[in-house]
Amino acid sequence: MDIHIRSMRQEDVEICGLICYQAFKNSAECHNFRPDQPSLEFSIQLAQSCFANPQIFSIVAESDGKIIGSNYLSEYDIVRAVGPLAIDPNVQSEGAGRELMKAVIKRAIHSKSIRLVQNAFNLASLSLYASLGFNVKEPLVMLEGNVRGDIPSNIEIRPLQNKDFAQCAELCRRVYGIERTGELKNTPPFLTSFVAVNDDRISAYTSAPHFWALNHAVAESQKDMQALLAGVGNMSGDRPISFLLPTRQSDLFRWCLAQGMRAIKPATLMAMGEYQEPQGCYLPSVLY
Repeated sequence: MDIHIRSMRQEDVEICGLICYQAFKNSAECHNFRPDQPSLEFSIQLAQSCFANPQIFSIVAESDGKIIGSNYLSEYDIVRAVGPLAIDPNVQSEGAGRELMKAVIKRAIHSKSIRLVQNAFNLASLSLYASLGFNVKEPLVMLEGNVRGDIPSNIEIRPLQNKDFAQCAELCRRVYGIERTGELKNTPPFLTSFVAVNDDRISAYTSAPHFWALNHAVAESQKDMQALLAGVGNMSGDRPISFLLPTRQSDLFRWCLAQGMRAIKPATLMAMGEYQEPQGCYLPSVLY
């Protein structure tokens, strides 16, 4: 198959959304999991949002003048993040995914690190990323449910404010070794970020606890993370929270299950380039 990679155009958005919807739906349902993207409209809106964002590199794969796949590279911060990668189900395993991945790797090759999260049940994508040089860094599980709990009297849970970005960046550097301020500031306005304030110091934050894919969170300790999640849950009514949890954080995993949260799917965090083991409690987004 002759494959040509080029930049995405506005007229490509709808077909890219359709391909992404079909690809993720087929893969999930084949393995008896819930699709990541709930509707075609959602997938088209996602493609439009990525294409319109100047901090996201958006590309497509063509064959015989027909779009057969797309990929994205988020460039918010020093770490670059890949995805979602989607290939037309009719032409999968014919090289388009590899070419789209090689294109984003080439663009990001001089960055500190390139990272991604893949669905662990998708062995084809796991094999593709590993063959291109990505290393498995963390087993993850997506959790969803309603969390309730008492908050220590010295901790306040509230929505993030503009004045909080500097403290959040410092906390992220201590835990991750890098900051994610660009990503945090790009949280869509229809989602709310929250912080835990411990004696006038931000001890935890979460970027989008009501939408797992865009949510990342960091905390000084597991107790701070639990207080943050419980506080957000207390303010959420019947609206569930959802996030990706590194399963090696076993005590936090058990606490979440005891709260009634359900495991939805397994995932894998992978990285190419520099990677520092987080020094604290954290939850990755679908980017990393």
